Amino acid sequence: MSSEHRVPRRRPAAPAAAAVDPRRWPDVASLPRTSRTRTAVAELLVRRALGGLPLRVRLAGGETLGLGGPLLEVYDPHAFFRRIGASGLIGFGESYMAGEWDARDPVGVLTALAGNAATLIPAPLQRLRPLWELKKPSAQRNTPEGARDNISHHYDLSNDLFSLFLDDTLSYSSALFRGFPADPSLLPAAQHRKIDRLLDLAQVGPGTQLLEIGTGWGELAIRAARRGARVLTVTLSREQQALAQERIRAAGLEDRVTVLLRDYRRVLGRYDAVVSVEMTEAVGEEFWPDYFMTLDRLLAPGGRIALQAITMPHDRMLASRTTYTWIHKYIFPGGILPSVEAIEQVTAARTGLRVLRRDAFGAHYAETLRLWRERFTERAADVAALEFDETFRRMWTFYLAYSEAGFRSGYLDVQQLLLAKEGTPR
Repeated sequence: MSSEHRVPRRRPAAPAAAAVDPRRWPDVASLPRTSRTRTAVAELLVRRALGGLPLRVRLAGGETLGLGGPLLEVYDPHAFFRRIGASGLIGFGESYMAGEWDARDPVGVLTALAGNAATLIPAPLQRLRPLWELKKPSAQRNTPEGARDNISHHYDLSNDLFSLFLDDTLSYSSALFRGFPADPSLLPAAQHRKIDRLLDLAQVGPGTQLLEIGTGWGELAIRAARRGARVLTVTLSREQQALAQERIRAAGLEDRVTVLLRDYRRVLGRYDAVVSVEMTEAVGEEFWPDYFMTLDRLLAPGGRIALQAITMPHDRMLASRTTYTWIHKYIFPGGILPSVEAIEQVTAARTGLRVLRRDAFGAHYAETLRLWRERFTERAADVAALEFDETFRRMWTFYLAYSEAGFRSGYLDVQQLLLAKEGTPR
């Protein structure tokens, strides 16, 4: 065929996106108000950053940025840069929710970004961070009342939703595998392995008076009661309390486990052991002293505390601790990930507790999140049947991929920590 009759190849069009409900998602349904100058500066910085990353970023019209790697397809560059200019990484996440960009391998794309998070903004501009970063709303402070609202925002979404992608143990925290890659059928055993290691650290056995802060859906309490412990477990989620009580009754352990809807600061008594799984992240930096002082108060002499906590490097925690992020806005209001150093500093300064041991296993969290994300994706129709719309499903997919990328890049870690009063034998 002669060249004058050759039909030009067209780039694939953006997939059709469902309309965004402006009542539920006002900041996704419409573009933010921001100046042309701010958008232009953001575009310049983002183009510069993306150009040096191990990614391929393809903009509508055919322009490509990056050094090569997973493909990020930007269908609406104007909206993409405008959102980032208005609210940084919040805008980046909202642009995904709106369907303005996508990726066949979102974890690969987000891992490349997370692995270079500290250098995405040039060092001289880092000093200007206070001028543009959004501050956390005062309504998200983790006072007793605020903490209840923050927890409810996430954990009271729907027990049915969580059951769609979690395994039968309903454990919503990192599992501990024997090897990688992990098969979905191995997840329940890996969750029990994680729980058993925590209970072993706290020396939970027959007759132990155990306090659990953060009930989840009751699996740890059930497992501890089967060891012969008497368990008080507290939560701020009504949905979790109801289902945990139902599961405990079904296990025939209601005489050994009590589930209370109560803030950790209002727990009374003394306990031989205290266990808490991925609760420290929800406390808020302002209230870390209260949290660890409460643990100190509740722990009987000679007792042990076993915590599982998601952590981040200390320098990154200090740099980002006042920033309002996409995760705060849409997933975990009021949360902040501690560093190991922060935990050690606050316990040394405000309590008689000391960290006796810690074990990191971040790669296991990446694998746990992969299994959750794949199951969530496979069951998209079931999620829709629960009346969660497409914007919610994209939000949740982004959250799971974003979290997995954090662990795969090493930006995040997860630790099991053993704490006891100073002078307790290791």
